[in-house]
Amino acid sequence: MNRSRWMRHWFIVLPAILFLAGCSADKISATQAPLPGEVVNCDSVPRGVPSAGLMLPCLDDNSQIDLSSLKGPLIVNVWGSWCAPCKAEIPIFRSFYAKAKTQLELLGVDVEEARISEGVNFIIANGMSWPNVYDPDGRTRGYFGPGVPVTWFIGTDGTVLFKKIGEIASEEELIDLTSKYLDITVS
Repeated sequence: MNRSRWMRHWFIVLPAILFLAGCSADKISATQAPLPGEVVNCDSVPRGVPSAGLMLPCLDDNSQIDLSSLKGPLIVNVWGSWCAPCKAEIPIFRSFYAKAKTQLELLGVDVEEARISEGVNFIIANGMSWPNVYDPDGRTRGYFGPGVPVTWFIGTDGTVLFKKIGEIASEEELIDLTSKYLDITVS
């Protein structure tokens, strides 16, 4: 191949290589596993006076929370490691919480696990960094309902302002619901 012909091919091939390299780098960073999560104690969860309601152990195994004592601004997300829509929501909650954690608290409720270690491993593998409680025996079904995911928005007086049944589809949806029901702007 003569030099001029080689140069023409090179001017076509080089931009294509650079474009593909840029796209693959974006793809890799977008699909990388999140940083490891941590099992966080429940001390930061806002609470009022318990009324002998539904007690759940915190996944840090150091405390319990009476669900009737929860105060806001608080978002409660009910999930299970076995639930595909719950798994799909986690990156949305992770990104949202990184922006909103100075304005409100997020509490996870892990339900229907065969073993507590499944929930703990899920938290760590999915980069969750907010407090979570554990429902070891399905007692929250009467409180939150039988399906997951479910997301509650709780006001400062403990009133449940909104219940989102089903998957949170996008961070924009979560931000909009937070603004509408908790009057908090997250950007």
